[in-house]
Amino acid sequence: MAVRVPILRQGRTLIASIQEDLSDGDILELQSRVLEDVIRHRATGVIFDVSALDVLDSFGTRTLSDIAAAVQLRGARMVIVGIQPEVAFSMVLLGLTLADVPTALDLETGLAMLGRAA
Repeated sequence: MAVRVPILRQGRTLIASIQEDLSDGDILELQSRVLEDVIRHRATGVIFDVSALDVLDSFGTRTLSDIAAAVQLRGARMVIVGIQPEVAFSMVLLGLTLADVPTALDLETGLAMLGRAA
């Protein structure tokens, strides 16, 4: 299976930039890879950049929340960056939330948020 979402490392922070809509299977595979990389690299922070996405469905939203909870159990923090205004509005209309998952406008702000938390 080809890697659809690269996971980059900047210090002890992992950055996953989702550039295209992912199938449910792709999202689950990404979840496993992120959690393995948190352990392997002793990461203290994870950033998911979703700025290229036009939609974030209920499965994707729930899985991102699950990843954040699992990352926290490993002693790291997660921030989601780049949620487009239309995506945010659709999520609100559908009743989808990212409770307890910090969000930021862009990657720079997300990195700053993780830096303050350290």
